[in-house]
Amino acid sequence: MLLQLDNLNVFYGESHILRNISLEMEPGQVVCLMGRNGVGKTTLLKTVMGLCRSKTGRIRFEGVDISQDSPDRRVRRGLAYVPQGREIFPHLTVRENLRLGLEASGRAQNHGSEGTAFGEVFALFPKLTTLLNRPGGVLSGGEQQQLAIARALLSKPKLLLLDEPTEGIQPSIVEQIERVIEGFKAERRFAILLVEQYMEFAARLADTYVIMAKGVVVATGPGARTIRMCSLDGRNGGHSGHPA
Repeated sequence: MLLQLDNLNVFYGESHILRNISLEMEPGQVVCLMGRNGVGKTTLLKTVMGLCRSKTGRIRFEGVDISQDSPDRRVRRGLAYVPQGREIFPHLTVRENLRLGLEASGRAQNHGSEGTAFGEVFALFPKLTTLLNRPGGVLSGGEQQQLAIARALLSKPKLLLLDEPTEGIQPSIVEQIERVIEGFKAERRFAILLVEQYMEFAARLADTYVIMAKGVVVATGPGARTIRMCSLDGRNGGHSGHPA
C-alpha cells in the first residue's frame, strides 16, 4: 500500500473541517477527489502534504507513519504537491523555479544531472524551453500550470497531489496536461491524488473516485457510476475554468 489515511480529523480553529477521513491508495493509482467547493478536498491534500495538521488520525506512506513529518521531509520521501493557485515564485525565472524542484528533493546538483532532469520535463512541456529566462509572474495561467507541474515532477515523486489542474486554463493546455497524466498512468510511474471539478477530465483519467460532502467521504468506487452519483447529487459543477 502506498498511502493510508486512518480516521483523520482536521480543524481550523473551532471549525471541524475533515471528519474521520480514511483512504487508501496503491502505487500507480489515480484517485480523484470530488465534491462541492468547501467540502474539504483542498484541506485533505494539504494534510497529506503536511501543510495542515490533523488533530487525530494517522497518515502512513509506504507503511511508515509520516503524521509528524514536516512538508520538506515528505517531499524527500516522495510526495509532491501542485496547489490550486500554482504558487510559483513570480520574481524567479522559469529556470530558477524548476531548480527548486530538484533542490527540494535533495537530488544531486550538477550541470549534467540538471540537464538530464530538465530534458525530461521539457519533453512533456516543450513550451517551457522558450520561457526559461522569463520571470514566473509574467507567464499566462496555462504556462504557470505547466511550470508548476514540471517543478513537482523534478522531485521524482511517488505520489503527486494535484489541486484543480484545469481551473482557469485554456482548452489546449488542458488537453496537454491530460495527455501527460495519461502517459504517467499508462506507465504506472507514480500515483496521483487529484482534486478536479471538470467531470469529463476526471472520468477519463481516474481509476477510482472519492466523493466528499461536509468534510466526510460519502461515496467511493471506480467507474462512471460513482462520478454520476456526484453529478446527480449536485455536488459538482462542470468545468469552471476559462482561458488564461
